[in-house]
Amino acid sequence: MQPDAEFIHEPAPGHPGWFTWTLDDDTRFNAVGLGPMIIRREGARSARVRLLDLERRHSNMHGNVHGGVTLAFVDVAMFATMFSVLGAQVSGSVTLDLHNQFIGAGQIGEPMDVLCEVMRETGRLVFLRGSVEQGDRLVSSFLGTLRKPSVR
Repeated sequence: MQPDAEFIHEPAPGHPGWFTWTLDDDTRFNAVGLGPMIIRREGARSARVRLLDLERRHSNMHGNVHGGVTLAFVDVAMFATMFSVLGAQVSGSVTLDLHNQFIGAGQIGEPMDVLCEVMRETGRLVFLRGSVEQGDRLVSSFLGTLRKPSVR
């Protein structure tokens, strides 16, 4: 199922049970700023999104994952979760708010996961919450709201 032609959501080679989450235009932010991501459903209302390659370009002056990278990843993961869990169209959707608490430092060189849960869906809004994790380490927790696209 791929209602958004510009998103590529298909089985991820080398990652059984996971699907790709990327744009077919590799000049956009998701590809340039973040890199390859994969996603899998975890339960009826949740998904896990994984950022595969955290490199030096993702680091801050302390050699950890830059907070802006973490926030951008959470933002993208909320849209991926909305698509995966609800089957909702994400093109034309926008982030209304994103509240994040940094809890620990993300490490360069290992995958980073966002575990995201849909709390409620209304006619126009999707409310989500989740955490950013690396292995057994908690990096941040968040709440966010997405507005679905206008019907025209």
